Amino acid sequence: MKKTKKYSIPKGFLFATAEAAIKRPGRKDLALIYSEQESVVAGMFTTNKVKAAPVRLDMKRAKSGHGRAIVVNSGNANACTGKQGMKDALEMAALTAGALKVKPSGVYVCSTGVIGTPLPMERIRPKIAELAHALGKAAIEDAAEAIMTTDTFPKIVSKRIKIDGATVTFTGICKGAGMICPNMATMLCFILTDARIEKAALHTALKGAVQKSFNRITIDGDMSTNDSVLVMASGMAGNEPITRKSRSLAAFTSALASLTYELSAMIVRDGEGASKFVEVEVRNARSDRDAEKGAFAIANSMLVKTALCGNDANWGRLMAALGHSGVAMKEEKTDIVLNGVKVASKGIATGKDMEANERLKSRDIKIIIDLHLGKGTAKVLTCDLTGEYVKINAAYRT
Repeated sequence: MKKTKKYSIPKGFLFATAEAAIKRPGRKDLALIYSEQESVVAGMFTTNKVKAAPVRLDMKRAKSGHGRAIVVNSGNANACTGKQGMKDALEMAALTAGALKVKPSGVYVCSTGVIGTPLPMERIRPKIAELAHALGKAAIEDAAEAIMTTDTFPKIVSKRIKIDGATVTFTGICKGAGMICPNMATMLCFILTDARIEKAALHTALKGAVQKSFNRITIDGDMSTNDSVLVMASGMAGNEPITRKSRSLAAFTSALASLTYELSAMIVRDGEGASKFVEVEVRNARSDRDAEKGAFAIANSMLVKTALCGNDANWGRLMAALGHSGVAMKEEKTDIVLNGVKVASKGIATGKDMEANERLKSRDIKIIIDLHLGKGTAKVLTCDLTGEYVKINAAYRT
């Protein structure tokens, strides 16, 4: 068991991990998150029309607003696996429920990994009881590592705030490094809190947090079949119950949004093969929607991403991406700033490309586009595109 020193754990949650050799032996690839009492649950899921079996199962169960456990496997997405895939997801939930002595409807199932390959249930089945028996012997770090696929490090964030005089703790873990595009990404995220909160309020808070975090990141423009964000609230912090009319909902939502933003930034920093972390901000657009659309056009441009990889302040690529994005813009009003250097003013070169080239050698890149057309603004997180990304994804199934 690893000791949790860096992270605060909400009251009422236990963890376990096991090795089922789902993709290959040698690492823990099953994780169990258990709430000692029934938790309030909210979830958000991929908007891809092709949804993995566990996603379809969890979408139905999340409507109840309650749950006791989440069982997760990495190495296999259980997506595009037909009727057998749903049978396997249901069996994972049923076996977990039986081992924990809880209702099957209170168990959520998540999977991540290769699409189109049936789950090796013959290896997973005997490990479910092992997970239940080992509850409390694993730390949050162990669970974060067990859900990884191409990630290079576990992603964990924890926060504490005061609500009604009570200390409320939030801890979130997520995985994701490629096939990342909004609504949401090839990512799994599990957020735990001991706040007392009603399900409608929890859903409202989660929806707002995800929109400004996981739905504002992109690595390669591809949307996964398995995206899932689940929040469990044990209610053990002792605060007054938070409703949609509570004044404390704002503080709760702010803490949740801060946590999801930090997790989403970790995903981008861990982008497959990435060498740079990039924030694209569009200012003074005709609307927030236009600003978001323009920022994504730049963030998803292969030409922009490769230029950033090569430390090339080729701002014409940014202008071209904006021009075909469909947003309202006027070339003669547009300013472009790369890491503090204005390379284009009112659509015309400033002659500072060489200075900007030097600034682009930094690990962190900030791109600012000012359209001078309104008050709309949006920020999108992305990364550069390197040859390593191609290597990783060319060998993903081998």
